[in-house]
Amino acid sequence: MIDRIVAFLMLCLVLGLPLGGAALFTGTVILNFVFFWPLFMSALWITGGVYFWFYRERRWKWGDDAPPPELEGNPMISILIPCYNEGINARETIEAALAQRYQNTEVIAINDGSSDDTAEVLDQLASEYPRLRVIHLAENQGKAVALKTGAAAARSDLLVCIDGDALLDRDTAAYLVEPLLKFPRVGAVTGNPRIRTRSTLVGRVQVGEFSSIIGLIKRTQRVYGQVFTVSGVITAFRRRALSEVGYWSPDMITEDIDISWKLQLRHWSIFYEPRALCWILMPETLRGLWKQRLRWAQGGAEVFLVNIRRLWSWEYRRMWPLFMEFCLSTTWAFAYAMSIVLFLAGMVMPLPDNLVIQRLLPPEFTGLILGVVCLIQFFVSLIIERRYERGVAGSLFWIIWFPVIYWMLSLFTTLVAFPKVMLRRQRGRARWVSPDRGIGRM
Repeated sequence: MIDRIVAFLMLCLVLGLPLGGAALFTGTVILNFVFFWPLFMSALWITGGVYFWFYRERRWKWGDDAPPPELEGNPMISILIPCYNEGINARETIEAALAQRYQNTEVIAINDGSSDDTAEVLDQLASEYPRLRVIHLAENQGKAVALKTGAAAARSDLLVCIDGDALLDRDTAAYLVEPLLKFPRVGAVTGNPRIRTRSTLVGRVQVGEFSSIIGLIKRTQRVYGQVFTVSGVITAFRRRALSEVGYWSPDMITEDIDISWKLQLRHWSIFYEPRALCWILMPETLRGLWKQRLRWAQGGAEVFLVNIRRLWSWEYRRMWPLFMEFCLSTTWAFAYAMSIVLFLAGMVMPLPDNLVIQRLLPPEFTGLILGVVCLIQFFVSLIIERRYERGVAGSLFWIIWFPVIYWMLSLFTTLVAFPKVMLRRQRGRARWVSPDRGIGRM
């Protein structure tokens, strides 16, 4: 309860709600923040992405002729694949995992109480491939429990965790593990997911999103030292680091955000490896996209609430940039909603002059700047990402829809998720649901 009170007071403060009878905001301040926060974040992502590319990425060899990374000592890699109702996708996913050019691997598939034919498909695959082991859980326990079960059964301290519908590129496991071997304090390395469902406008917009924003965000966060979240669909972990933080939390709705913060709060580093490609299925309907992004927003709010008291310690100062970014992004959503409320209220009743909102659309000059910065962001990201995916420039047409969809999704999911988490009395075990995996595939 104390955590919720502190979080609520912080939200009131950053929003400038009346505290002690003193209004700390004006309509102009709110509107300027609503307009300029996306502009500031785009500029930050562009700068961070270019810096990461110039000082690290541009020197890497890439392409069909590039040799696979060499891992000193030839260590074993354990690839963990938690599965829930993946009967359709299991064979394709597991065969891609077994097809890594780095051969010293084992694949462990964990059937988490599936209600379809996943168990039969996995058993058949195990009879065909000696390097595959299958673990069956009697009932659905959730992805966190399935991953922890797989980690306990793994023979290696190097764990590559993917979803049951993801396809690994041929060298992904080796690229992910390489930083774990070179740097003893790296606890996790997150990969580069690419969309293969693109038969609808929703799917194509997400191709543009992952090409023009997700990678830039990861690069930028890695530049200033901390990553908000690893990708739940493709990440490598050091088992010793997982053991130190208690593995994945079974009561958090997004285990990937939670484990990222747990590791970094114990001073483990997280790296981003753009060469570690993984082809994934994503929602292609508005309903499926909404459910997915609402879950992500709820997961971020849960991590914020769980860690809000401890983050003030000087010991965790390296997490402050992430903390402030999350606070300001949440503030942006509520400020946008407040500006709409004040605008509509001003149409039907008199308001104090400092609360009057004259317009909801940005001024012409501000809108022009936003458009130019957005285009620069798209072109920078496409130049960086084109080496990893052939034909990615073809998504440029669909990227024009990205700002509206991305920021509006952030707005509405935050408005729904944050109060939902704040008002919930206690968390239960987070169990699987069958997601929208798209209509058509690449």
